[in-house]
Amino acid sequence: MSRLVTVLNGPNLNLLGKRQPHIYGSETLADVEAACRALAAELGLELRFLQSNHEGQIVDWIHEARETAAGIAINPAAYTHTSVAILDALNAFDGPVIEVHISNVHKREGFRHHSYVSLRADGVIAGCGTQGYGLALRRLAALIDAKG
Repeated sequence: MSRLVTVLNGPNLNLLGKRQPHIYGSETLADVEAACRALAAELGLELRFLQSNHEGQIVDWIHEARETAAGIAINPAAYTHTSVAILDALNAFDGPVIEVHISNVHKREGFRHHSYVSLRADGVIAGCGTQGYGLALRRLAALIDAKG
């Protein structure tokens, strides 16, 4: 059974640590990836960690995950609130999906309170900073093991 988890990151997350550190913190996406890789090894997971500013690329990666991954952790960033295309792609994925947000989107602007991705997600982690990625990996490992 595959224990590959695909971690997808949406627009502007390549600027993590440089953009609005009062909201998103000072860790870079490379720091997040390193922490995820270390935890994945502890959990016996393989990891594919990706980021794109382009919606279609994220959709393509979700399609690829259908053939290779046991689970998806996704921080869709701004596409959370706008992308029916990402929702539709996730709906075609059979494994568990965990939605991650670094900030607490419910304490922010009203438009951030709606998530298309949540309509598919098996869990949502918001407001835990970059630690949310680790929580997502732990939950995905548990769901993959339960399905196993």
